[in-house]
Amino acid sequence: MATPAPLIEVSGPPRERGRQYGAQAAARIRLGIAHYSEQLGATGLDTAGIREIALSFEPQIARFDADMAEEMRGIAEGAGLHPADILLLNARTEILKLAKRKKDPDPDGCTGVVALPGITADGKLIHAQNWDWKLECAETAVVLKIRRDDGPDVLTFTEAGGLARSGMNAAGIVVTANYLESDRDYRSAGVPLALIRRKALMAGQLAVAMHAVYTTAKSASNNMIVSHAGGIAIDFECAPDESFQVHPDNGLLVHANHWVSPVALSKLRDTGILATPDSLYRDLRVRDLLAPQRGSITVDAVKAALFDDYQTPWSVCRPPRPNLSNNLSATVAQVVMVPADGVMEVAMLPALDRRFTTYRLEPMELRSAA
Repeated sequence: MATPAPLIEVSGPPRERGRQYGAQAAARIRLGIAHYSEQLGATGLDTAGIREIALSFEPQIARFDADMAEEMRGIAEGAGLHPADILLLNARTEILKLAKRKKDPDPDGCTGVVALPGITADGKLIHAQNWDWKLECAETAVVLKIRRDDGPDVLTFTEAGGLARSGMNAAGIVVTANYLESDRDYRSAGVPLALIRRKALMAGQLAVAMHAVYTTAKSASNNMIVSHAGGIAIDFECAPDESFQVHPDNGLLVHANHWVSPVALSKLRDTGILATPDSLYRDLRVRDLLAPQRGSITVDAVKAALFDDYQTPWSVCRPPRPNLSNNLSATVAQVVMVPADGVMEVAMLPALDRRFTTYRLEPMELRSAA
């Protein structure tokens, strides 16, 4: 039976809310650092070497958003850790790759789905995702709730110590992310992906959130789906230096871990399929399960599609299994969000345990009315 992700609530200026976060999540943060440090140690890096790589991202982060840099320092202080340890957690995708130049890191594959209001049973947008990654991360996940005076409150599911992964804000903006890989990756340093997602979730306007995703220079490719409760969703297939759009098909948007934009495929090479061959049918399965229900899609229908076990263990909902690198991976969490209601539901290790925990964020419209 999986342990629900604990809710961490923080408020105040960046450094202070970081301290609150670090203090409340210290045990899970330390567990995550130990896990990634052990993995990086297998490449020959010691603690000093890991911290040197992590700290190399600090100038780029400070230029991108000084408040986020302050918040991460606060997390380190609250948890009693070195600042580089928190940088490791927020740039772990980039650091794992940089440390393993001769061997690609295990990809955190995901399947994301959005059903627009016009095809749902109650006329409310549903945005959901399965997060496929290392089994151990089921014990390091948290749901972070940020109460802000300078913008919309944020609710995000993330690894402890991370600034964001999948989430929504009180202005109705939702962000999820999927692994992508291309032949343009790691040619230059960019902003760590976790910070770009957090930037989008801090936005009060959809255009600002999309701008952060679309234009920010990245070290590596990534797929980010940005939606809004009002009925907009765009999938951004991002190369480090260029982004490509994928739009919903008759109200339904599904994306796994391979490039699908014809424009993108005419300009770059998809190098991730070797590690995620199941991606080629995971999005097809979710789309085929939901498309016949257009006009009556419910949250339960989206959950059922993401529970799909076709070709298990290489399935949409992945039970713990060795991946192609022989490391144990799984669908760590299923995250389902209805931004109009301010509701996020999370099931940990859903192939083994289909229980959901509900987390709530009061939408700005409701808060203003009160």
